[in-house]
Amino acid sequence: MYRFLLSPRWLGALALTLVAAAVMVFLGNWQLDRYRGRTEVNERIDAGQRMAPAPLADALRAPTGGAGTAGPAPAKEKVWTRVTVTGRYDPTNTVLVRGRTVDSRVGFEVLTPLVLADGTALLVDRGWIPPAPGGATAQPPVPAVPTGDVTVVGRVHETESGAGTVARRDGRLEIRRIGVSRLAGELPYPVYGAYLLLDEQTPAADPVFKAVPVGHTNNWQNFGYVVQWWLFAVMALFGYGWVARREARRAAGLGTTPAPLDRAAEPTPSASA
Repeated sequence: MYRFLLSPRWLGALALTLVAAAVMVFLGNWQLDRYRGRTEVNERIDAGQRMAPAPLADALRAPTGGAGTAGPAPAKEKVWTRVTVTGRYDPTNTVLVRGRTVDSRVGFEVLTPLVLADGTALLVDRGWIPPAPGGATAQPPVPAVPTGDVTVVGRVHETESGAGTVARRDGRLEIRRIGVSRLAGELPYPVYGAYLLLDEQTPAADPVFKAVPVGHTNNWQNFGYVVQWWLFAVMALFGYGWVARREARRAAGLGTTPAPLDRAAEPTPSASA
């Protein structure tokens, strides 16, 4: 009944169906890996908010190069670790990160190097401030840093990709994305390979700063893609089986509607009958 499946046409259709299903399963597995990775990131973000601050050395290795170089990036499991560190701010090398949005407003994030006792520096994101009147790119007045030693508590944030070029405008560094290695080349000391997203500061930070919110990754979107691709694979195999069964029934004469009887063509019964 199903011997037609061995014909070249049906074997080709089967091969195409199997390849398509395999590709869909692969894409589903890829999205599953992304879902797991993003779930791990979300769990680290939540853990960082709850944990007691640890010493900086527990999360980041100190830079070992000369001035203008960046240290090693943090290990994946150390990103979002909450740490504490003491040093002195260097306001002469403040960095304005333009085009940053908080509460649906575009403004600047302010990064200031915190110079430690050993001469290395850690970039600290002190928070978000609105632009000056005149447009979203108008440089704002930046609140002064505390003098003397400052103790900061914050979460380790890995460098951002696509930093672009660093520019100096009105005596301040400007950049679009926080690329630590790119910024390190403009600074007169070795810099840690990640930056700190400030949570607390002693002495207290200026209230004009708004805390930069930390958004969770949309891992459930990836999980939805997993279900979608695996469902497509099942549908492809089911579709092949359904078409093959329909063809088999047609070849066997099953499932066909018999032609209606033509009563007019039948002989008229005789009166004697």
